[in-house]
Amino acid sequence: MALEPEENKPLLLQDVLLRAGNETCADCGNPEPDWASLTLGVFVCQACSLLHRSIPHITRVKSVHETWDASEVELVAAMGNSAAKAKYEQKVPAFYYRPTHSDCKLLREQWIRAKYERNEFEFIEKQEPYSAGYREGFLWKRGRDNGQFLSRKFALSEREGALKYFNKQDARVPKAVVKIETLNATFQPAKIGNPCGLQITYLKDNSTRNIFVYHSDAKEMVDWFNAIRAARFHYLQVAYPGAGDEELVPKLTRNFMREGFMEKTGPKHTEGFKKRWFTMDDRRLMYFKDPLDAYARGEVFIGSKENSYTVLPGLPPSTQGHHWNHGITIVTPDRKFLFACETEAEQRDWIAAFQRVINRPMRPQEYAVEANFKHKP
Repeated sequence: MALEPEENKPLLLQDVLLRAGNETCADCGNPEPDWASLTLGVFVCQACSLLHRSIPHITRVKSVHETWDASEVELVAAMGNSAAKAKYEQKVPAFYYRPTHSDCKLLREQWIRAKYERNEFEFIEKQEPYSAGYREGFLWKRGRDNGQFLSRKFALSEREGALKYFNKQDARVPKAVVKIETLNATFQPAKIGNPCGLQITYLKDNSTRNIFVYHSDAKEMVDWFNAIRAARFHYLQVAYPGAGDEELVPKLTRNFMREGFMEKTGPKHTEGFKKRWFTMDDRRLMYFKDPLDAYARGEVFIGSKENSYTVLPGLPPSTQGHHWNHGITIVTPDRKFLFACETEAEQRDWIAAFQRVINRPMRPQEYAVEANFKHKP
């Protein structure tokens, strides 16, 4: 029997999936995507496929495990993830946050809508909300003392290198001026209790200050986030004139390395252990009475092993006053810090987070941070 000519063989979906670019999700990079958009011609993971379903007028998804007819296979074969990236992501600004599969739903959904629904990265003029260098608007901000969210006017100025907020609509003097230099922003929907919840942190008198905000409009909140990243990007370009984008972009914003409750005792190790909310932000370990407190009760600098910092499982034998049994001891050049976790898994994860920081050599500027650091009891 004569073999069928190669060009007459039907194109198989598995062959298309094996093409370069199609082995990861087109939107979040998750490996082995098992869904595809028949209208956009891209392969996506299950989580992103659910977000595609929220814009049915733009995209229609189908599982790769279903039966496909030849015309559907040809449709995705004609585009594919690499070609779609070249089209829909052709003008993504360097500072714009590209979410991964581990990011919150809000960031991933707005990334998908920005690409396919709003075509923001095909037309630069559509990027003005976050690339103009100035942004002004109202956000719901949590009060420092009463915990209520109230509408506050915010103004971000790249030229002034600051984010300001005002307690009254007609106020001329801002309640606070946050320097872009120490500003960070990270989405915290679960912690804040709102899908658009954003935590803004900055340094004030060498201590961390938290601001918790949200907006009812998802695009508005993500635009604020990327406007902050844009302002940080341009600040760093001036501060480090020889640095390239690949060096600056990781410094724009950062997620916290780890957060959660632990118990702690004071510097004499004779005080009773108290339950506190801990946040590991790069080399700063902060503790709060409540996760939404504006100020930390104290901060601990975590240096590197070359500078005599160590993390050990367990507590010294004579330690008393802790309710949780899974201890951690952090040894610094000044003193030992004692903590206790509720579960062994939490102890293991915290030790791993501390170890990652301790194993990383300190950068020159971190020595200045260490020297100025204030240990609070």
